[in-house]
Amino acid sequence: MEEKVLRTIKKFNLIEDRDKIVLAVSGGPDSISMLNILNNFKKEKILNFDFCVAHVNHMIRKEAKEDEMFVKAYCEKNDISFYSKSIDVKKLANNNKIGTEEAGRNARYEFFDEILRKTNSDRIAIAHNKNDKAETIIMNILRGSGISGLKGIEAKRGKYIRPLIECERFEIEKYCEEKNLKPRIDKTNFENIYTRNKIRNVVIPYIEKEFNPNIIETLNRLSEVVSDEENYIEKVVLNKFKEILISARENEIVLDLKEFNNEEKVIKSRIVLYTITRLFGTSKEIAKVHIDDIIKLCSNNIGNKYLTPNKNIKVLVKDHNIYFIKEN
Repeated sequence: MEEKVLRTIKKFNLIEDRDKIVLAVSGGPDSISMLNILNNFKKEKILNFDFCVAHVNHMIRKEAKEDEMFVKAYCEKNDISFYSKSIDVKKLANNNKIGTEEAGRNARYEFFDEILRKTNSDRIAIAHNKNDKAETIIMNILRGSGISGLKGIEAKRGKYIRPLIECERFEIEKYCEEKNLKPRIDKTNFENIYTRNKIRNVVIPYIEKEFNPNIIETLNRLSEVVSDEENYIEKVVLNKFKEILISARENEIVLDLKEFNNEEKVIKSRIVLYTITRLFGTSKEIAKVHIDDIIKLCSNNIGNKYLTPNKNIKVLVKDHNIYFIKEN
């Protein structure tokens, strides 16, 4: 499996010479395998990089402290810098009126970003695997995601890298057994409370039994096809955006209205998403209905008109231009 991970790292250029990486390690089979493999690569000088470990104690399970001590012990034995933080995820979820899954994920990534800045690191390594990717694709389909949702989890996205993304779960479990890693097991993964657990424990086994025993591989092939096409479309959209761009400032992007209206709807939609992402860093809160409203607003280009997709975004059509405005 170590050879497969090395091929993945080289294929997607996940680790560059002299990189500093924050490894997100829970202590489960995936993350402890990633830690052990990358530690071997460093010790054997297969790759020239440095790393530290970040661990979040969600304070949900009574075994959580033992998980933290397990990861800490591995790091101490191998002389690896270790950072941990205890976060009351249930309390955080209640305060923010969100699910515990979302609250836990937000807390983890905020902490990983904090350690990235603190250690002046370049990347954050997450131990998602091939099965996680397939589960994410199914989740996105059930949510009514667009084409980009069929990409699932990418090997590299900004500062986040996923060295195990081409490894299946059974390979990881076998590796743990062979290397006597004795990973921590989160029993809540077997409870069908959360959507991902239901997909992992119910939906995928049912599909494997009744329809396609190779569904994990099939969904991953689908992801590769979609990723190639999405990458091409993104290049087209970026070129179109540059062609119709009038001006770009910190709180405002202005596009040429006539040129925008000349594009096909699929390109218009992508330009709207790209513009909002560039202005805000994300387009997460923008739904299809908002995009359709913006396109409709632009097609009815008589007089000065505006709409507010959410409290932070204002889209104004004025003087043959489209203004995307970031409001305070």
